[in-house]
Parts: sequence; C-alpha cells; structure tokens
Amino acid sequence: MTAASRLAALDSLPAEELCSMAETTLAALVDVMNQETTLLRAGHIREAGALTPDKTRLAQDYVSFARSVQRQGERLKAQAPAALERLRLGHDRLATQMADNLRVLATARMVTEDILTDVAKVVGQQDKARTYGRAGTITADPASMARGIAVNRAL
Repeated sequence: MTAASRLAALDSLPAEELCSMAETTLAALVDVMNQETTLLRAGHIREAGALTPDKTRLAQDYVSFARSVQRQGERLKAQAPAALERLRLGHDRLATQMADNLRVLATARMVTEDILTDVAKVVGQQDKARTYGRAGTITADPASMARGIAVNRAL
C-alpha cells in the first residue's frame, strides 16, 4: 500500500471512526509516555528505554491520524463535533504529558552529564603528578589530566 493510498483510506473513514481511532492511539501514547516518565523518575532507565519502540510507533500513528483530522476538519465538525472535542481534550492531555516527560528527560540528562563530569575530574586528579615545582607547590601536568573515560551506553 502506498503512502497516498494510506492517506486516502484514512481520509475516507467515517467521521466517528476516524476520531475514535485517533483518540485510541492518542490515549495509548499518553499512557506510554506516562509510564516512561514514571520509570525515569524512579531511575529505571533500562525499563524506560524499552518503551521507546512503542512510543515511536504510537507517535507516528497519531501524527498520521492528526493530519487526517486536520485535512478533514470541516467534515468532522459537521458530522462528529463531540468526538472532535474529545480528541481536542485528549490532545491537551498529550501536550501536558509531553511537557512533563521532557522535563524529566532533561533532568536525567543533566544528572548524567554531572556524574560523567565528576568522574572525569576524579580520574584526572588521580593522575596528577605528585612533585613540587620551583615555587614549592605541586605542579599539575595538563597532559596527565583525565584523558577520557569509557561509557557503557547499554545502561
């Protein structure tokens, strides 16, 4: 099935059915994002990462439905105004959940960067030369500072 034929099939769905399918996909997306946010807050990064394929698929499906709803907006307003309103409210919930999810992701990233920076500093301090310079102070050889660290991205 070509992309054009998939779009045509979506656009030709009855108004209630199109809104219902979009609403179901939207609710599932909000649920997966909520699960991911909860897991990230609890520090369960691997488990949260396992939700990524579902989240990606649901987001792609929702975008397809949302575009069809936009293209069919006038028809849907006339034929299924209540379903369209439920969909709008669901979209508002998605926006709220996405904002919360992005805040948690940003915090997790910042914490990770802070940990890596701290580890690099400690590793660099361990490699410092322990000799005295001409002024009677311990000299730091910039070449012996942290030369890098390995990160296991499977975590």
